[in-house]
Formats: sequence, C-alpha cells, structure tokens
Amino acid sequence: MNFEIIRTKVSELLALYVPKLLLIIVTWIVGIMIIRFFGRMLEKVMTKGKVEESLRKFIVSLSGILLKVLLFISLISMFGVKMTSFIAILGALAFAVGMSLQGSLANFAGGVLLILFKPFKIGDFIEAQGFAGTVYAIEMFNTTLKTPDNKTILIPNGSLAGGSITNFSTEKQRRVDFTFGIGYEDDMKKAREIILGIISADNRILKEPAPFVRIGELADSSVNFTVRVWVDAANYWNVHFDMIENVKAEFDKNNIAIPYPQTDVHLYKK
Repeated sequence: MNFEIIRTKVSELLALYVPKLLLIIVTWIVGIMIIRFFGRMLEKVMTKGKVEESLRKFIVSLSGILLKVLLFISLISMFGVKMTSFIAILGALAFAVGMSLQGSLANFAGGVLLILFKPFKIGDFIEAQGFAGTVYAIEMFNTTLKTPDNKTILIPNGSLAGGSITNFSTEKQRRVDFTFGIGYEDDMKKAREIILGIISADNRILKEPAPFVRIGELADSSVNFTVRVWVDAANYWNVHFDMIENVKAEFDKNNIAIPYPQTDVHLYKK
C-alpha cells in the first residue's frame, strides 16, 4: 500500500472540504444570529402595530422555523450537494414523516385555524375538552391553559379547533343565576322584598338589564325563587358568593327558613 498516495488524497480532501466546513459553521452561527434578530424585530414591529399577543407569537415562531429550514438548505448546497437530488430526497422524507406525524400536522392545522378565526385570545377564560382555565399561550401544536388552582394544561390544537369551546371572557357582562328556597309557610312577598333589597344595595349589580326575581318552582320541600342579575364579567364570582351569603343572613334575621329535604318516618304497632 502506498502511504504517500493515501496522504496525498487525504490532503486533497482536507484542502477541499475543511474550508467549506468552516464556512458552513460560520454561516450557520451567523444565520442563527440573524434569524433571532429578525424574530425580535418582527415582534417589535407587530407589537407597535398592536397585533394581539397570540397571533404575534405564532407568526414569530413559524417564521423562525421556516428561516431555519431555508438556512439548512443553503448550507447543504454550499457543501456541494445538488439541490435537485436533495429536494427529491427531502420530498420523500417529508411524505414519510407526514404520514407518521398525522396527529402533529392536524394540531398544526388546528393552531392555524385558532389564530385565523380567533375563538379566544390569551387571557380569556375558556372551557374546552373537559378543562377550564385561562389561556396562557397559543402555540403551533398546543394551547396552554392555567387553571384557577394554578395547574398547567396542554390541549392539542387539533382537538381544540374541532371541538366545542365556551369562552367566558368574550362579553363584558354576564348573568348570575340563583335559586333560593323558602318554606311553604313563610311569607313569599316578604322574601321577595328581601332579595330585591339586597340586589338594590349592591352597586356591582347592573340596573339594566333589570334584575329578575320570581317564583320559579313549587318543589317538594320548598318554594323556590329564580333570581337572575347582570354584572360586569370581572365581578361575576364576587357577586355570586356575596349574594348567597347576604340572602342567608337576611333570611335568618327575618325568620324565613331555608328548608332542606326531610323524611317523615311513621312507626305502627301491630
């Protein structure tokens, strides 16, 4: 074996490919820096343009991925790989990966639909797929919710976009519904006046639409009042809990009973 020939061939290969490899490394580093700079600038421009946060993050993330793919293709061509052959291989590979990642592609498509049609935005409180929470992030494949007890829930965008979504933050006002029961022997007119008095004393309860207080049911153990009041969405839960507490306190002061189911047992001696 002629080691001189081998040494010569190795030297030629090193002389041919080492400069290209160094150039590729430098190009990759500079390219990544430029892509990150572009992403920051794009986000600043969209922030100044008052593009909503969910759409802004989605566009920045997607543009970053596309630019990295283009950078990778450019580096391959710099190394001497023919683009026609590479594109054919890349197409076959993309088809194979697409078949194996159908769920991920469905989630990506779902993310695009969520961004385009905007059934909710970051900061909205929603209920979907059996979960309820505040929207924390809308990403390419998943949407992140934060529950009231500070749990993090990831919901795939595919199932989210194709399912039912209840958005509690869309409207500025919400209706709070109550059912208050009194005994059959209690004064219905007085009980209604007490409830209306509590409503009128609470400045958080809106005058329009007007509050609704009527007898809604003659139940087995009680006469039930149906109460409906409108509030600003931010006051929903505070009004809900305060109203229940205040009605109980006022009923107790006025000797109006809040009945509960009872069972009478009769014993017979034979």
